[in-house]
Amino acid sequence: MPRLSDKSLLAIAAVVDVALHARGTPVAAKALAARHDLPPRHLEPVLQALVHAGVLKGVRGPRGGYELARERRRITVAEVVRVVEAEAEEALDNFPPIVRDVVQPAVAEAERTFDAALEAVTVEELCRKAGQADGRRSLPDGIDFTI
Repeated sequence: MPRLSDKSLLAIAAVVDVALHARGTPVAAKALAARHDLPPRHLEPVLQALVHAGVLKGVRGPRGGYELARERRRITVAEVVRVVEAEAEEALDNFPPIVRDVVQPAVAEAERTFDAALEAVTVEELCRKAGQADGRRSLPDGIDFTI
């Protein structure tokens, strides 16, 4: 069964947290880390990778932090995972021939199926589920940004 890395799960949670808490004010990495009981140094490289990929937008200054770079309905879990996993990928040349020639091609189709399933999950959907779990009222359907 394909399994997401802890770093990918952390990145997804960070994007959802920013989507939930950045309503007109950027979310500071320090506040995000405190909410999830993480040292900021673990979170900052993930957030920066997401900024470089255009998922998040970094806001500088004393009241700076992170906000979504676009509407949450336009950000998929697969996109967040690709950003994080791209940094961790090793070249197949470093693996023994059995892995490169037999195992990896056999697993590739399952990975494509898993990626397609993640592509169907948006940050909007996760925010909605988080709102239901917290008993909070989420935004009405179709509204996923602030002005």
